[in-house]
Amino acid sequence: MKILTILGARPQFIKAGSVSREIAKHKNIEEIIVHTGQHYDANMSDIFFEEMKIPKPHYFLGIGGKSHGAMTGQMIEKIEEVALKENPDWIMVYGDTNSTLAGAIVASKLHIKLAHIEAGLRSFNMKMPEEVNRILTDRVSTILFCPTDSAIENLQKEGYDNLDCKVVKSGDVMQDGAIFYKKLTVKPSIIQNSKLNIQNYILCTIHRAENTDDETRLKSIFEALDEISKEKQVILPLHPRTKKIIENLKLNIQNLTIIDPVGYLEMVWLIDNCDLVMTDSGGLQKEAYFFEKQCITLRDETEWVELVACGANSLVGADKEKILKAYRNHSKFNIENSTLDLYGGGKASEKIIEYLLEY
Repeated sequence: MKILTILGARPQFIKAGSVSREIAKHKNIEEIIVHTGQHYDANMSDIFFEEMKIPKPHYFLGIGGKSHGAMTGQMIEKIEEVALKENPDWIMVYGDTNSTLAGAIVASKLHIKLAHIEAGLRSFNMKMPEEVNRILTDRVSTILFCPTDSAIENLQKEGYDNLDCKVVKSGDVMQDGAIFYKKLTVKPSIIQNSKLNIQNYILCTIHRAENTDDETRLKSIFEALDEISKEKQVILPLHPRTKKIIENLKLNIQNLTIIDPVGYLEMVWLIDNCDLVMTDSGGLQKEAYFFEKQCITLRDETEWVELVACGANSLVGADKEKILKAYRNHSKFNIENSTLDLYGGGKASEKIIEYLLEY
């Protein structure tokens, strides 16, 4: 069996690494990895793949930095060329990027079976390009590997029980990766090489355009962070673009511990050693849960509704008072909730490959 895996961003490579390591156990499966270049990352060097124990891509398409339409169109063209050359039994896609949608369209046009990992997730916000990508990809998939019960329920409500496809609860490959990478964590070099006292800290990340491009929301968030940081250290790895926006708005960040962006293994170390996570990231919400940390989510909605339902995640948007209230109440979270088997217990990759072999 030959699988053509389409990836476009560093987080997808990290998640796909768990499945690739499982594939490597089977001599009768060949995986061909295509990197579209959607989110070209200068840090994705040979050392990155070696440290992360991830197979290097067989193809690099170099498509990035364009509009959604131009990017997706060029990806479809180039992925189709690779698919015709490699003649795979399956095309495998992850999540909700433009690369995911392009791979799905190629599979459907060439009548190649399509496996969508992280299927069924919904934010119910059609202004998000990711929401459009995941809905369209789900619709043409042969097998939809869902990470959670709520993802399956979403598909059932949309009528997938009546479509010619298979819906499977696989669990979340991200938990597989978290378990694997916890053994490889690295203390961030910026912390090792400084005199920062990082005991009892909050880990915070802010990067979504809905926050960084909205002056009112960003001011509200940082007013709350400033107040919190007077009581507890807040470590904030900050992208240069976001840092520049904050500086232009003259927001008060004097009490915050601002550091440069860190690598994934360093980020896992920060998660594992913090007291609380505050973020607008989708993936970090789950990683906090995997490492038994409560999360305050600085968004108006989340795909991970089960974390809100069990009390592990507080959804507060950009409202200063809601952020402060969630911070003051976070110690009330019953950490035993994190033992709930919401995401497959680290067996998702194994289940996915077993199902593909049996299909």
